[in-house]
Amino acid sequence: MKRIQEVIVVEGKTDTATLQQLFDVDTIETSGSGINEDILQQIETAAKTRGVIILTDPDYPGQQIRNKIIARVPNAKHAFVKKKDAIGKKKLGIAEARHEAIIEALENTVQFSDREDTLSWQEFLSLDIIGDHEKRDYLYHTYRLGHGNNKALFKRLNMIGVTKSDIEEKLKSYINK
Repeated sequence: MKRIQEVIVVEGKTDTATLQQLFDVDTIETSGSGINEDILQQIETAAKTRGVIILTDPDYPGQQIRNKIIARVPNAKHAFVKKKDAIGKKKLGIAEARHEAIIEALENTVQFSDREDTLSWQEFLSLDIIGDHEKRDYLYHTYRLGHGNNKALFKRLNMIGVTKSDIEEKLKSYINK
């Protein structure tokens, strides 16, 4: 069983149980939206000593939790499972996700940075992504940035240092599909 060095931040006990079926891993559970100061301090400590990977559910509450953690630990790594891969019989979440999707997400983590923007809003608009859900989803998938709207995509692309020419190159592959 593969050992993951970083501590993985998840929402609950069932997420931990699912991950421990797949990896030798330590987790911090946020108790869902009940994340509090004590949990945030645990995450900060883990980030300093071992590093952390945020793996929250691919839904709005999961994004809200992720945002709270980013505010405290901006150098955290991020793993994203697609919503379509995390739908169970009655629920949406990491515990319901296909095991292959979890493994892929953890093998392809991303780390955001607050450096200067590499892509302006005007350049982003010139790529004709606004209103084209398929193109937007393709870029989210290609750069492994989870899911979201145009504004979130713009922000995340900048956070990983993607330029307009990088996107144009990726979109050539999309067009040639």
